[in-house]
Amino acid sequence: MSNAVCRVNRQAVLEVADFAIHLGEHWCLFGENGSGKTQLASLLSGQRRESGSYVHYGDETCRFDPLRDCLFVSFEEQQKLWEKDNRLDMSEYDARAQDRGTLVSSLITSARSAAAADDALLQTLIDNLQLGALLEKGIRFLSSGQLRKVLIARALYGATAGIPKLIVLDDPMESIDRLARESIAATIAGFQRSEVTGKLFATLLLCRRSQDILDGTTHIALMDRLRILEQGPRQTVMMGEDYARLANPRVTVPDTIPATAHSVITDEDKQILIELRNVSASYGELEVFSNLYWSMHGSDHVLIEGPNGCGKSTLLSLIDGENHKAYGQEVILFGRRKGSGESIWDVKANFGVVSNELHNKYIKGWKVLDVVVSGFYDSVGLYDDSGSAEWDRARAWLSTLGIAALEKAYYHELSFGQQRLVLLARAMVKEPRILILDEPCVGLDDYHRRFILGTLDRIAQQTRTRLIYVSHVAEEQPSCINYKLSFVPKQSGGFAVEQGRV
Repeated sequence: MSNAVCRVNRQAVLEVADFAIHLGEHWCLFGENGSGKTQLASLLSGQRRESGSYVHYGDETCRFDPLRDCLFVSFEEQQKLWEKDNRLDMSEYDARAQDRGTLVSSLITSARSAAAADDALLQTLIDNLQLGALLEKGIRFLSSGQLRKVLIARALYGATAGIPKLIVLDDPMESIDRLARESIAATIAGFQRSEVTGKLFATLLLCRRSQDILDGTTHIALMDRLRILEQGPRQTVMMGEDYARLANPRVTVPDTIPATAHSVITDEDKQILIELRNVSASYGELEVFSNLYWSMHGSDHVLIEGPNGCGKSTLLSLIDGENHKAYGQEVILFGRRKGSGESIWDVKANFGVVSNELHNKYIKGWKVLDVVVSGFYDSVGLYDDSGSAEWDRARAWLSTLGIAALEKAYYHELSFGQQRLVLLARAMVKEPRILILDEPCVGLDDYHRRFILGTLDRIAQQTRTRLIYVSHVAEEQPSCINYKLSFVPKQSGGFAVEQGRV
């Protein structure tokens, strides 16, 4: 790549004087949210119309076609696969339904032609990435972390077939539970370092946090504000001042949270908020959890933890109105049994939500202030008339989170971290009784992670809002957490839920 100039949005332009990847090199693009990593990777992999103008592929001995020879491990790739495979079916609701869609085994092996199949390599990947139990599952029934492991297996299987490949790894450890992270990192690094496989392909790692740089990385390019600050061999770059600054950002958490008349804790607020009595959840013959008893009191801030696919998101959906399986069971919300005449909007009025699913529902066209105000109506977008008090409160939250200047910007043009802050403002404008945070730090750099965790502690201290925080990353939680639900595998299958105060 040389002398590249690409417009990212109305205000921002990516400029790269020169950058090159050679076969057998394993690069890391390192920088915070919005630094330009994704745009540069898209340009390199032929995904932008400007690619043909600025990027040269291969030479006479290396016939590299980016549209054919790039393999992606990213959240965007997961979304494409899910959308493609999510045909109209009744599998979730009817145990007799047989349409499983694309199987895990088929997706992995699709990376090679049948003539180039390597059964020994395939089995090694299945064992190392612990995919044996998933092979005959449809990909639409996998958790985000499970599908991420499948994409890694597909990429490594396809990249070692003898044809030059580029694997683009967009934070591959995101959404992976902590029990699996070490084995996955070791598997990728083993392929990168191997004298046999390491020179058959190149990798481009997009990384926001220093601890997520893979051991097999040979080169690093530091990115900031849509420019490459420095590039070169890994050890050389990591000894420089620019790397130290990007890897250890200074964070200032807001001192105060926008207050309302509801901010004062009353006796009613101290009562039991959620009560589950002998609640179970299953999909067909697959038991997720069973006979769960749990009460969330008005003083509780709850951590829900467990491996990928254990049922954390299922439990949340039983509570916040998204899952029909709660009806007919003893799910009691704010003193009222679910299904006793309330509407789904009555339920949602008590909850604020920040999640990956919500993050991606806001497509092009919505301005930041509209997204925040839509939190009053629990809608995706703004369709109702709103008053000046609602607009003022939305602006107060944007100011508190340090993004007041973005109120007229389009949501889809913001960095991932800025989008997360907008969703937190959206969740809090109505000061919900319970704020559900489903892995809110996924995809965030260190600055935004620390800022959001610190802000959540301020919310816990200064408002009546109680937190339910879902995570699989050790030590990544607000300090206010005082109760924990842990999903633990059972020998008979499924998961048991252990709980207690912390």
